[in-house]
Amino acid sequence: MNLFADIRALVIDTLTAMTQAGDLPGGLNFDNVTVEPPRDPAHGDMATNAAMVLAKPAGRKPRDIAEALAGALAQDDRITAVDVAGPGFLNLRLSDALWQGVVGAVLSEGTDFGRGTLGQGRRVNVEYVSANPTGPLHVGHTRGAVFGDALASLLDFAGYEVTREYYINDGGAQVDVLARSVYLRYLEAHGQVVAFPDGTYPGDYLIEVGEALMRAVGERYVDEDEGVWLAEVRDFATEAMMDLIRADLKALGVEMDVFYSEKSLYGTGKIEAALEDLKSKGLIYEGVLEPPKGKTPEDWEPRQQTLFKSTAHGDDVDRPVMKSDGSWTYFAPDIAYHYDKVQRGFDMLIDVFGADHGGYVKRMKAAVSALSDGRVPLDIKLTQLVKLFKNGEPFKMSKRAGTFVTLRDVVDQVGPDVTRFVMLTRKNDAMLDFDFDKVLEQSRENPVFYVQYAHARVASVMRKAAEAGIAVDDATLTGADLALLDHEAEIAMARKLAEWPRLVETAARSNEPHRVAFYLYELAGDFHGLWNKGNDVPGLRFLQEDDVAASQAKIALARAVAVVIAAGLGILGVTPAQEMR
Repeated sequence: MNLFADIRALVIDTLTAMTQAGDLPGGLNFDNVTVEPPRDPAHGDMATNAAMVLAKPAGRKPRDIAEALAGALAQDDRITAVDVAGPGFLNLRLSDALWQGVVGAVLSEGTDFGRGTLGQGRRVNVEYVSANPTGPLHVGHTRGAVFGDALASLLDFAGYEVTREYYINDGGAQVDVLARSVYLRYLEAHGQVVAFPDGTYPGDYLIEVGEALMRAVGERYVDEDEGVWLAEVRDFATEAMMDLIRADLKALGVEMDVFYSEKSLYGTGKIEAALEDLKSKGLIYEGVLEPPKGKTPEDWEPRQQTLFKSTAHGDDVDRPVMKSDGSWTYFAPDIAYHYDKVQRGFDMLIDVFGADHGGYVKRMKAAVSALSDGRVPLDIKLTQLVKLFKNGEPFKMSKRAGTFVTLRDVVDQVGPDVTRFVMLTRKNDAMLDFDFDKVLEQSRENPVFYVQYAHARVASVMRKAAEAGIAVDDATLTGADLALLDHEAEIAMARKLAEWPRLVETAARSNEPHRVAFYLYELAGDFHGLWNKGNDVPGLRFLQEDDVAASQAKIALARAVAVVIAAGLGILGVTPAQEMR
């Protein structure tokens, strides 16, 4: 049930009837007609811009259209009042029965309430985390992991077929550095004293890997030339790091469908095939790029390179795919990887990058546009930095990692549920302050606690009702006399529940899962407000003494709140609390 979609359908049907009656000209496009909550709740339950967006194409004054539309809509039993506001906005008031019916719909559909059909089964690939396999995931990866995973869940809830994917950057020079670092730990495990040169990875997390390598190969590589051991140690170390990364992700509640190796693109013809596709479209050529901005002729050496004509698809400059020495640029395998995604038949691609990848956006979008002939859209989401605080001070680096705070540091401090929720309390492209003390506070200022407390309060009501002998299973509550929910505060609560399906669709259209966290905080606030009103208005208390019917109706409303909170937390990957400790 999506009440906003239902009323929009009523508006569209009414406009269509007006067209057929000759009150509006034919051929009008109704796509931009919206029905949404008014900015000021005092103006009504819903508002539509129909008259405003149709006035110009219809050649009519917006107020004339609004008044005619208002008269027609007023004939529907669901509408109790229609007001024309300003130049032509329509404010609608709906019957209480409609809002009361939302409570029944939530209980009937359970946590599937709000599950949409926006995606229509279209296939979407969400690539996120994709950290270099050279060490543990750090706090920046944590935010990307949470954001990407919640976005994938949101899109699934909105009706898309979602694939969660991790791109393993195991084809570059950094994995050679990893292998050399592990080799030093391997020598250390054999009792040698080693020094870590600049550019290697000195973190303690490689001690266990070096020891594992010693157990696997014994003394075979001791004091051998790099050419003997580099390739095998690189594979061994990469797999060990990926095991560590998978364990870190699991601790956060993240499970990938696909781990795709960059190395699999080399020597397999995949890079050549992708570039051949672009070449067949006239988008690969030999040329010399202009000097980068800020470079003078004295410090710029023009070189003939193989270039991708990315400017033909919206980029600022063309991009090199092969260096003058014949080796691939870093961009070439990225093109091939996205070509593979297009070939796998995805209808939409989403990449979640760190904020330092802003320069990749236009070139990757240009590549996917060219490879798919504009058929497959690519949305790139950048996640901004996270600042960590504890005891009022910046949180120090992890001794084990050596240079940064790890995902495990964060999860071990506050748990996966708190970590995930807090990471979604800001839009992905906004900086986030993560204060270890504040995220564990039991106060309204802590959104994690505030939302979980609302769910736990409902669970408490359910337990007390059961102890009092009142049946509160969902089947019984669905059949409760919801007409007894006639107080304005209860109707307002039902209105908030009705926003959930629309919120899901809005968040999925914009790829913004933080909207779910924001909505849950607002829903929890409304519920706590209703709870507190019961202290002053006995008729609003969820348990009504000697009145089972009224109790069941009010508990049905509370239960509906808990169901929607559970559905929203499910999208965020957070377990609903049954009680607060």
